[in-house]
Amino acid sequence: MNAVIVAVAVMLILSLLRINVVLSLVLGAFAGGLTSGMGIEATVQSFTKGLGAGATIALSYGLLGGFAIAISKTGIPELMIAGILKILNKNGTNRKGLVKVLIFLLIFMMSIFSQNLIPIHIAFIPLLIPPILKVLNMLEVDRRIIATLIAVGLIGTYSFVPAGFGAIFQDIVSTQVTKAGMEASSRDVPVAMAIPVLGMLIGLCVAFFVYRKPRQYQNNDVETESLNVNVSKFVIVSTTLALIVSLCAQIYTDSMIVGAFAGIMIMYFTGALNWKEADEILSEGMKMMAFIGFVMIAANGFASVINATGDIDGLINGSINILQGNTSLAIFIMLVIGLIVTMGIGSSFATVPIIATLFVPLAQGLGMSPLAIICLIGTAGALGDAGSPASDSTLGPTAGLNVDGQHNHIWDTCVPTFIFINIPLIIFGWIACVFFL
Repeated sequence: MNAVIVAVAVMLILSLLRINVVLSLVLGAFAGGLTSGMGIEATVQSFTKGLGAGATIALSYGLLGGFAIAISKTGIPELMIAGILKILNKNGTNRKGLVKVLIFLLIFMMSIFSQNLIPIHIAFIPLLIPPILKVLNMLEVDRRIIATLIAVGLIGTYSFVPAGFGAIFQDIVSTQVTKAGMEASSRDVPVAMAIPVLGMLIGLCVAFFVYRKPRQYQNNDVETESLNVNVSKFVIVSTTLALIVSLCAQIYTDSMIVGAFAGIMIMYFTGALNWKEADEILSEGMKMMAFIGFVMIAANGFASVINATGDIDGLINGSINILQGNTSLAIFIMLVIGLIVTMGIGSSFATVPIIATLFVPLAQGLGMSPLAIICLIGTAGALGDAGSPASDSTLGPTAGLNVDGQHNHIWDTCVPTFIFINIPLIIFGWIACVFFL
C-alpha cells in the first residue's frame, strides 16, 4: 500500500479521534516510513532531520505571540470592544445584527490585510480574536464560522492577490512550473486562480448559512454598557510606533522574528510595556503560541519522512496510468493527490515544489494549456491548507478561538474548513482547469 496514503490516513484518523496533533503527526510519520520499507532507524533519522526546518517558524510564532499579548495588555483592544458595545446599545436599541456584520468584516479584512498590506500572517489572531470573544459569546456567534472566515481570508488572498505572501506563493508556483519544463509567469497565476477562489467565497457563504444558528458558550455574560477604559495617548502612540517599526523590520529583513523582536523592543524602551510585568506578559504570549510551534516542528519531520519514502511519485504515476487519457478524470485525481499531500505536510507553499515536478510533465502529456496547468498546480497546492491539523491556516484560528478552552482544533476548525473550503476548491478548481483546457 502507498506509504503517503498510510501516513496521512493515520495522522488524520488519530486527529479526528482527538489524539494530540503532535502525537498524530509522529505516529503517522512512523506508519508511513515503516510501510515504505525504510525501517525504524531510517525513519527516525529522516524525521529528526526534518525537525530543524520548523524551528524558525516556531520561534517566529512564539515572539509574535508575546508581541500580540503585550499589545493586548495596553488596553487598546478594550477600547475597540467599548466602541463595539457602544454601537450595540446605542439609544437602548438592540443592534446585534449590525455588530455581527461589523465584527465579521473586521476579521475578514484583517485576514486579507495580514497577507499583503500588513504582512504579519496569523500574528493578528492572538491580538484581535481573544478580546472579541466576549462580544461573540454575547451575540451567540458560532465560532466555527469565524475559523472558516479567517481561513478563507488567508488562503484566498495569497492565492489571488499578487502582493505580500501572495507574491511569494505565486512566484513559487510560476518558478516551479518553469523548472518542471513549461514557461510560466507569476502574472498568470491570479487569472488562473480566480475561479477556485470564487469557489472558496461561495463555500464561505454556505458556511454562514449552516452556522447561522446561535451557539452558546460558557461565561457569555458580558456587560452591555460601554466599558470604562482609560488608555493614555502616550501608550497609543508608543504601541502604534511599535507596530510600524515591526512591520518595516519584517518587510526589510523578510523575517517575522526580527519584526516581532523590533516591536517588543520599542514597547520596552518607550514604556508601553511595563518592565516589571514584561517577563510574565511575554511568557504568556509564547505559551499561547507554543502549540502552533510544536505542531509546525512535528509537521516538518512528517514531511521529511513522506519525501524520503519516494512514494509520492508512485502515488501520482499509479493514479494517472489507469486513466488512459481521460483528461477530466486525470485533473480530478491530481487535485485529490494535492489535497492528500498538503493535508499531511500542512503547507501549500511547501507542497507546490513537490507536485509541480510530477504534475507538469503529466499535464503536458494530456495536452493541457499553460493556464490550465498553472491553475492545476496552484489549486492542488492550496488544497489541504484548510482542514489540515498541521496548517497555520487552522492552527492560527484555533489559537485565538480556544483561549477559554471552548473551541476544539479538529472538530471546530479543521472539519468546518475542510468542508467549506477544500470541497468547493476541488470542484471549482476542476471546473477552472477544464475551462482553460
